[in-house]
Amino acid sequence: MKLALVVCRKELLDNARDRRTLFSTLLFGPLFAPLLFAVLINVAVSRNLASLEEALEVPILGLEQAENLSSFLHARGIRPSADHGLQDLQDAAAAVRAGEQDLVIALDEDFAEHFVDDGLARVTLIYDQSNSRAGSRVQRARRALAAYSEQLGALRLLARGIHPGVVRPMTVDDYDVSTPAGRSTLLLGMLTYFLLLAMLMGGFYLAIDTTAGERERKSLEPLLATPISRASLLLGKMAATSLYMLLSLVLTLCAFTIALRFLPLDELGMSSSFGVLAALGAFVVLAPIAPFGAALMTLVASFTRSYKEAQTYLGLVILLPTLPLVFASLLNVTPSLPLMWVPSLSQHLLVTNLIRQEPVAIGMLSVSALSTLALAGLLGAVAIRLYKREALLG
Repeated sequence: MKLALVVCRKELLDNARDRRTLFSTLLFGPLFAPLLFAVLINVAVSRNLASLEEALEVPILGLEQAENLSSFLHARGIRPSADHGLQDLQDAAAAVRAGEQDLVIALDEDFAEHFVDDGLARVTLIYDQSNSRAGSRVQRARRALAAYSEQLGALRLLARGIHPGVVRPMTVDDYDVSTPAGRSTLLLGMLTYFLLLAMLMGGFYLAIDTTAGERERKSLEPLLATPISRASLLLGKMAATSLYMLLSLVLTLCAFTIALRFLPLDELGMSSSFGVLAALGAFVVLAPIAPFGAALMTLVASFTRSYKEAQTYLGLVILLPTLPLVFASLLNVTPSLPLMWVPSLSQHLLVTNLIRQEPVAIGMLSVSALSTLALAGLLGAVAIRLYKREALLG
């Protein structure tokens, strides 16, 4: 073990002397990802809030047939834009398709006639569903038109002495049991992805340099000739990689803890509970990934013969631990004891509990850590066995 620590110290010092690698692994990655995340969330939140609060100017064709509708929409901040130059439905569709307009509201040519005769007055919303900017505007206009239609229907029934409840026998109420911290997972659910990726990138270059890099520089054979067991040699290399991964995790957690304080989540009915205690809990949950990632990258890099080849393979390998996170987000997976046996997925579910301000079961945390460390030990043993083969130098 003392020899392994000597190798670990040597690899740590060698990697620290490479300023470019140190900058990209411990500064650029851990700091850039939280900054980018905070900026994107701020822009998205500000854009959605602005679209809800600001007056919405929309070209409305045939509005002269419905003065009451015009007043109703105006009261809800939807105003007809002037001088839009659109004559009919085809012009409106062409303008939306060309990106000149996000949304156009068109009243049917016989709107007034059908409206007076208590017929079905038709209103058409022209928009491009692939235009993300138009989504909130379309929903806002749709809700306003639906409210106007419902109000008119109730008035017509009352005018005939019929209670509106006759055609609406059931009222559906929303009872949302989510908490502000729980709702924040809609935006912060990808936090674990950034943390895992930053961890793996923290040891990415060191894992390559201590394996394929030494083979390419022809320094591996003299190193293996020293009076040190290959098991101690490889354990020292993986320990150094793990320490850099843990350091990257610490820096990323600190950056996210600071960045999340500047997110306007309160304006969306959410709250950021990712403070110092949550960051410490996330470190405890994610720490077992470090030896697992170090063993996995060292094992894969041991099969490569050049630095570039190792970069190619490890670029794909670091995506493997993040794949379960994608499926968990799509399927809305909840924590359970059997899932704690799956590395990266179990950590993601436990970190999500921390974001929700829900307690983390000690049993689940123990199973998650032990299963991840056991798999790390297995991968490390395979890598050591590979290094004991003389064909490694061939």
